[in-house]
Amino acid sequence: MNKLFIIGLPRTGTTSVSVALLEHGFNVAHTAFTKRAFELADVVSDAPCFSDYQQLDALFPGSRYVYLDRPLEKWIPSIQMLLKKMQGPLNVKTGYFNPVLKRSFNDTFKLSSATDPFDKQHLTACYQNHKEEVEKYFATRDDFLSIDISQSDSLGTLLSFLGISVEGLTQTDTNFPRLNIGKQVDSWKVFKHPNKINPNSAGREHRKFFDYHRVTT
Repeated sequence: MNKLFIIGLPRTGTTSVSVALLEHGFNVAHTAFTKRAFELADVVSDAPCFSDYQQLDALFPGSRYVYLDRPLEKWIPSIQMLLKKMQGPLNVKTGYFNPVLKRSFNDTFKLSSATDPFDKQHLTACYQNHKEEVEKYFATRDDFLSIDISQSDSLGTLLSFLGISVEGLTQTDTNFPRLNIGKQVDSWKVFKHPNKINPNSAGREHRKFFDYHRVTT
């Protein structure tokens, strides 16, 4: 296996999946904004994977992809909360977030062009469009898995997809940890583990990102 990309949208369980895979020995980047971060990680989740999976598919042949599904009635209030917290830093012209992160969110949620980017109908359309595009792209592929991490044994399903034996594991061991619940958004930052990959890792090209997109600053 080359890489594993978690391509579910924010607030679908990307942090929970990332932490669970750390515990199974993977080097994990929850967000990655440099070539070096992608090189170092076995698993990359969240931005820019949810927006750039097609480009990553070309760059990393032989990789696998996991889409995270979540009921809309739970996802909508959660993503509204997150986007409102991140609104200023995500601003394309004035926000201080990494340009790759800003582009990924703005491409997916149309933050700059939507009349009301927090509107329920708008966000529902964003979610459904993303899901439909993912399912269409991977329709004939066997390197793709869709899971809802709230479902029993969802971690066991993922481990099996990765070729990891779940024999002898208890039901608790095959369920994901519950992180970033409610208004929490920074569980990844406070979780300490030696296999965590810095999203801004520098390499021979310093902190250069891939050239497949013109990044707007």
